Amino acid sequence: MQRLMKWMEENFAPRLEAFTKNVWVDSIQEAIMVTLPMIFIGSLITLVSILNDFIPGMPDLTPITTFSFGLLGIFIAFLTPYIVMQKKGHDKIKLIAGATGLSLFLMLLKPTFHEDGTVQFVLERFGPSGMVTALLVGVFVAVIINAFNRFSFFKKDTTLPEFIKDWFDFLVPIALILVIGWVLTYQLHFDMFNLIVTIFNPLQTISQTLAGFVLFNFIGVLLYSFGVSPWVMTPIFYSIWIPAIEQNASLVAQGMEPVNINTFETFFSGWVGVGGLGATLPLIVWFLFAKSKKLKSIGKATIVPSLFNINEPVIYGAPVAFNPILMIPMWINGIITPIIVYVVLDLGLVDIPSKVFQLWYTPIGISTYILTGFKGVVLLVIVLLQMFLVWFPFFKVYDKQELKKEQLAAEIVQG
Repeated sequence: MQRLMKWMEENFAPRLEAFTKNVWVDSIQEAIMVTLPMIFIGSLITLVSILNDFIPGMPDLTPITTFSFGLLGIFIAFLTPYIVMQKKGHDKIKLIAGATGLSLFLMLLKPTFHEDGTVQFVLERFGPSGMVTALLVGVFVAVIINAFNRFSFFKKDTTLPEFIKDWFDFLVPIALILVIGWVLTYQLHFDMFNLIVTIFNPLQTISQTLAGFVLFNFIGVLLYSFGVSPWVMTPIFYSIWIPAIEQNASLVAQGMEPVNINTFETFFSGWVGVGGLGATLPLIVWFLFAKSKKLKSIGKATIVPSLFNINEPVIYGAPVAFNPILMIPMWINGIITPIIVYVVLDLGLVDIPSKVFQLWYTPIGISTYILTGFKGVVLLVIVLLQMFLVWFPFFKVYDKQELKKEQLAAEIVQG
């Protein structure tokens, strides 16, 4: 165990951190983060829709969701190349890079042109269903424009105004990108949207199995236990979660049952990430009853953030990260909890979440009830009992260890 810890601390974690700070990976993460307010809008509409049960005649607010969360693909297609150019210091071209990403994305959606001059898009392709396509489009546009960054039609000593030089120099990469899109869509008749969705379907399918669901959680928990922020996995997780909850909502709207268990809502608004990734809220509650002054203080300092699913203070403050005594129960919960949740939801004993609710800072329990009602809260109670039981013996060992350190320190001061 010590050798593993040393290797993770000195080799794996630094290399992974360096990878995530790569401009391209960091840009994709930031593009998704920038769109979170639009995702939250859909969650707020879910909250407001609760009033429909109490106030008759409430207006239909779903168009607000349609034109925020439902346009996620468009936002990503613009933001990804924009942020890449910004991080690479190519500020002059970042706006046109974003606009080019948007142009190529819309072209690849393959709209239908009618004789009367109207254009017909499939609305769902603008949203979460088009998220993966938008990310790939954004990266492709950024690669091409970045490659042409040093290209210029003009010599350095030209007397032409700077803006005229920029106009002409931007023409080549933009034209190349759009010609490629035109050839694929209108000459070779590829439906790139369907092609990309088809290619990524196996990943979507695997992620919705019991093994995929458990693996999703455990990978995040494992990385977090070694001090690597779960935000590292954002591009992968969100590309699975967002289309999945959109499909669930669409199925329910058509009078059918939701099918996707692996969603953000199941993880952080339902039952798995209680207090944050790694289910640390029960550990913090145990800290409140610790004999060690240090652990009791940590419990008091971190209980409020944890109620709002913010657990970085306890992960790095207890610490849980790189602490073998507390890492092990975190791993155990990272496997047992998703198994219980998946089986219960798969058997239909509790409804699979079908509403967009990504207000991760809503205390779990409240969000659980909003999504799945009383039965969901019962499942949460069962899961909490399991978490408390798993954390308890390891908490006792750590509490005893810290108490002994404090007693020894006190004896040294006195003697």
